[in-house]
Amino acid sequence: MRRKFFFIIPVAALLLVATTAQGQFEAGNWELKLAGNGANDQDFDGGTVAITGSLGYFTSKEFEVGLRQSLNWSDSVEDTGDSIWSGDTRIFANYHFDMDRWQPYVGVFGGYIYGDVADDSWIGGPEVGVKYFVNSTTFIDVNAAYAFNLEEGLDEGGFLYGLGVGFRF
Repeated sequence: MRRKFFFIIPVAALLLVATTAQGQFEAGNWELKLAGNGANDQDFDGGTVAITGSLGYFTSKEFEVGLRQSLNWSDSVEDTGDSIWSGDTRIFANYHFDMDRWQPYVGVFGGYIYGDVADDSWIGGPEVGVKYFVNSTTFIDVNAAYAFNLEEGLDEGGFLYGLGVGFRF
């Protein structure tokens, strides 16, 4: 009986390691990420809503390419009662560092911004982030990027931040 007990412990440990190792990307995987946020004033007279979605494909376990879409809408801008919207469509390429459940990444993006807020223009820049797998297919993504106008250079830009949930399939 005791021999069986000592055999079960190493087998259970190996199975536990195998389940945590499943939170990794492999060549041919797809990922879908979704994020959203909102804000309003204290009287709920106006507000802002933003959503972002992206679809990525892994060409290897480290390298991902994809498409990202963001839409933003604001109501009662500067007490005028007007609403405005903007959006951007971007392609991206990211390199992931495989650290089991943690997947830090660095990359670049380029795309087009449009709408009422900004002049329609081409944008691009670097991005960094980290994905944390909560199970083998679902992760939390935290990221930051610097987007600048490609025609006007680095001085005409701003920071983008994101927090979302993603799914590997």
